[in-house]
Amino acid sequence: MTEYDPKDMEFRFLGNTGLRVSCLSYGGWLTVSEDSEKVTKECFEIAWSRGVNFFDTAEIYSNGECETVFGNVLKSLGWKRSDYVISTKLYFGFGEKSPNGRGLSRKHLMEGLDQSLKRLQLDYVDVIFAHRPDREGVPMEEVVRAFTQMINDGKALYWGTSEWSAFEIEHAHHIATKFGLIAPIAEQPQYSAFHRNRFEAEYKPLYDLYKYGTTIWSPLAGGVLTGKYNDGFAPGTRLGDQSSPVVQRIRKQWETPEGQAKIAKVRELTKIADRVGCTTAQLMLAFLLKNKNVSTILTGSSRAEQVVENLDALKVYRKLTDADVDEIEAILDNKPDYAALY
Repeated sequence: MTEYDPKDMEFRFLGNTGLRVSCLSYGGWLTVSEDSEKVTKECFEIAWSRGVNFFDTAEIYSNGECETVFGNVLKSLGWKRSDYVISTKLYFGFGEKSPNGRGLSRKHLMEGLDQSLKRLQLDYVDVIFAHRPDREGVPMEEVVRAFTQMINDGKALYWGTSEWSAFEIEHAHHIATKFGLIAPIAEQPQYSAFHRNRFEAEYKPLYDLYKYGTTIWSPLAGGVLTGKYNDGFAPGTRLGDQSSPVVQRIRKQWETPEGQAKIAKVRELTKIADRVGCTTAQLMLAFLLKNKNVSTILTGSSRAEQVVENLDALKVYRKLTDADVDEIEAILDNKPDYAALY
């Protein structure tokens, strides 16, 4: 069993709670499936040995296979349950066509969590996220009551939101206050150097009012901010995969003139990374860690080497100067204007 070594990791509170999570964490979207258990175990061991304590999955990831792999790996590693933090997410189900097979109804949430716990082979998850807001007519009171019940039943310790608008999160807090229920404590939003407006501007009141936590996903914009697509979408890379409909949908946005303009910016960012003495991916992760409202960055890795590279971004974060950040901002030229939004 790999020994846990937190000494070089930075831990941040997840929102206005006492729960501490490693500022860099491991997520299973697009990288964990039924046939990746051996590699996933290697990734977990390396992450664990470098102080990572937070691991994230969802019911929809590989139609439950990601949760199953996580459960098998955690069982085989035999880590002490109180030492790691794990989250999963409910909303999408497995693509069922039945009326209650997805969404945030009490029925789907309660049944979905039971199924997730079974796949994970756990008695509880630390955080359960609403993977999307339910805009099909489910009352917010029903949603908040269901998550409150999960926590009261001991099947989750906290709950959060994912890709909810600031208004929807505020609505959930209002309902929780009105009826004496448990409010969400963190959001799982997309956030990268190319995707900033919602995180930095729209959510600002949530940070100010609630110290709302964040577990951000796609910090490298689907791999584009690693610099590996600076010269095109080569076979063998994620966006070079011609077989995955999801990947092809993501790739199309980078083939537009706007997407190509962003890739041109990555080429300039790569020059800064070369000067700083790191990879472009590490530079971009370090840039995000500079934002105090980032609780943890979910990094996805399909190889052990990627885990090491991602975690070494912590070293870059610690030496990145204000002048470096200003140079990055000048290239990006996309800093949100909070005053203009409100």
